[in-house]
Amino acid sequence: MSHRNARLTVHGRRILVARVLAGRPVAHVAAEMGISRPTAHKWVRRWKSEGDAGLVDRSSRPCRTPHRTPAAVEERVCDLRRTRKLGPARIGPILGLPASTVHRVLTRHRLNRLAWLDRPTGIVIRRYERERPGELIHIDVKKLGRIPDGGGHKILGRQAGRATRNNAGFDYVHSAVDDHSRLAYSEIHPDEKVATCAAFLTRAAAFFAGLGITRIERVLTDNAWAYRKGLAWKQALADIGATGKLTRPYRPQTNGKVERFNRTLADEWAYQRPYTTNNERTAALADFLHTYNHHRSHTALGGHPPITRVNNPAGQYT
Repeated sequence: MSHRNARLTVHGRRILVARVLAGRPVAHVAAEMGISRPTAHKWVRRWKSEGDAGLVDRSSRPCRTPHRTPAAVEERVCDLRRTRKLGPARIGPILGLPASTVHRVLTRHRLNRLAWLDRPTGIVIRRYERERPGELIHIDVKKLGRIPDGGGHKILGRQAGRATRNNAGFDYVHSAVDDHSRLAYSEIHPDEKVATCAAFLTRAAAFFAGLGITRIERVLTDNAWAYRKGLAWKQALADIGATGKLTRPYRPQTNGKVERFNRTLADEWAYQRPYTTNNERTAALADFLHTYNHHRSHTALGGHPPITRVNNPAGQYT
């Protein structure tokens, strides 16, 4: 949900409109769906005037903010930050502003962390982000040791677990992350061969399409053989109409969004709790992905889950 207290998603609003158009009283439909009558009338009215586009969340930002810091003053704050690398406590007295106001200005312009700035030039280098969902998809594979029946060392202890792990083999978790929205999709496979990678890309594209990202323009991967030379991989790219891109050799930071997702995957799913079997861990992946995409707050998205960036591609809530 885009708004913290919203009771309905875009899909739920479509259901509401469909029930009203079928002849049901608006008051009855509102009660069934746990919303007020004015809210139900609002969504019906927007749908009648704008169609499905009217059911998408709008920004809560006011049309005007009379007490906001003037743009010229904000520019001076940003200039002092870029050129002299000063903090809010030092910029404030120079411009006659409270340090808290200076901090809000720097945060609004993403200059609040010096680590995000290139020291010689003052250019923001910490984060980059594509402008729309589907413009770039990051793909990577994470290798995980399989869990033997009865559990590994997290349940049996390190000495006993080491003996049970022999010849257990590995799982290969293939993941795709949309650069703009951070929407993620993962599958577990026994290998990372060309055919496996190509089939995963096809299913990942279908997953994103089902959530509203109907076109994938570019796919970024590391320099694994399957992505560089695999004919099936190139055919899969052609089938979805995407262009393949490779990272610089020995430079995983280029594919950083999916690399960071791999860490979250390990912390909040793979090693989140002791599993007694490998199948138990595999079965938990679907719930983790749903939580990650629809409910888990993401710091890079202003505390909102990734699905909000698909419903709200302009990113007003970040």
